Amino acid sequence: MYEIENVLRDYAWGSTTAIAALLGRPESGRPEAELWIGAHPDSPSTARVPGDGATTALDALISRDPGHFLGADSVARFGPRLPFLAKILAAAQPLSLQVHPSLEQARAGFARENAEGVPAGAPNRNYRDDNHKPEMILALTPFEALCGFRPVAETREILAHVAAACGSSEAGVPALVGELQEDLGASDEGQGLRKAFERLITGGRSVAEDTALVVAALLSEAALAPHEAELKTVISLNEKYPGDPGVLISLLLNRVSLAPGEAVYLPAGNVHAYLHGLGVEVMASSDNVLRGGLTPKFVDVPELLRTVDFQPVAVPMLAAERTALDQEVFRPPFEEFQLQRIELAPGAAPVPLAQSGAAVVIVVAGEIYLDSPKGDLQLSRGGSAFLPAAEAPVNVHPVAGCTEQALAFAVTTGL
Repeated sequence: MYEIENVLRDYAWGSTTAIAALLGRPESGRPEAELWIGAHPDSPSTARVPGDGATTALDALISRDPGHFLGADSVARFGPRLPFLAKILAAAQPLSLQVHPSLEQARAGFARENAEGVPAGAPNRNYRDDNHKPEMILALTPFEALCGFRPVAETREILAHVAAACGSSEAGVPALVGELQEDLGASDEGQGLRKAFERLITGGRSVAEDTALVVAALLSEAALAPHEAELKTVISLNEKYPGDPGVLISLLLNRVSLAPGEAVYLPAGNVHAYLHGLGVEVMASSDNVLRGGLTPKFVDVPELLRTVDFQPVAVPMLAAERTALDQEVFRPPFEEFQLQRIELAPGAAPVPLAQSGAAVVIVVAGEIYLDSPKGDLQLSRGGSAFLPAAEAPVNVHPVAGCTEQALAFAVTTGL
């Protein structure tokens, strides 16, 4: 077992306090958006070698003996790399509206941009690697998000409410609102959503002007109920990104409020944006993101439109399974990862680690003791570890004498 140190990413949307408070360490004084736990080559964790105290990047360590560290099944299925990336994500402000490609799209796009000579770090690069990026997030605090296209009938009700609010204002109903209602009247819901989305993402100045009129009407003492969450989101997004197409695109999407302990999963093509909150995010090990608004970064509209799945979906909630071994496991429909939540009261019986291949563990409360036939490791709050496949089976114990309840999360493959 290897204790690891993880890389903190300071994106501007990050909270300055949430991750530090969760892990019990001093604040850095800058935004702390994501803590990356894994072997992604952009920000690999650093592993401490047992015994001599030397350190090495986790991806470099794994490359020395992929079969030992990852297991034969994982190497056969995903190649000689850790197939997942775990993060602690802390959003104080909205992230960009985004979508992730399928595996086939990622491979083709990465090869195409390489052939075109697009530099790896170029701001107009869409594909940073050749992998897809399905993901899930488990809320640790109340967590707000936009996630997938809601049923069209619900969106038309919201737009009718917006039209009524605008009709009461001096400026009247912006033409854009009626055009979106017409788009969404198509018999094919997917085609209607595509037309409405494309109208907004390509509309430029006219969309920005009509968005300003809509927001002004909503702020002029218009009744927001029964769509208060959706319309307050429009207002707040416009404060941060005035006139951005993502402001009104948000009305096409499911508005999700997760309670602590609830989770959603996001397959390829699902348009989403995390708005606010702290959570454990797990994904296939990739950094491929196609943005669709709420960002000053590059937006490749044609590639975005090729990637988005325009079919309306229910919110893809992910419930935990309780195994016969009393393991609490979140299993999304992706082979690259699963997430185990491990809660141990003082003096409780050990819980077997749900491990298929390599695993990573992070402790967010109390202390735990990892025990296997090949070694052991004690971790306290904020500590984390990489467990090679060859280390299994591993049991997770509360630490003797510790009076605080322990809470940890473990990620392994879904094989």
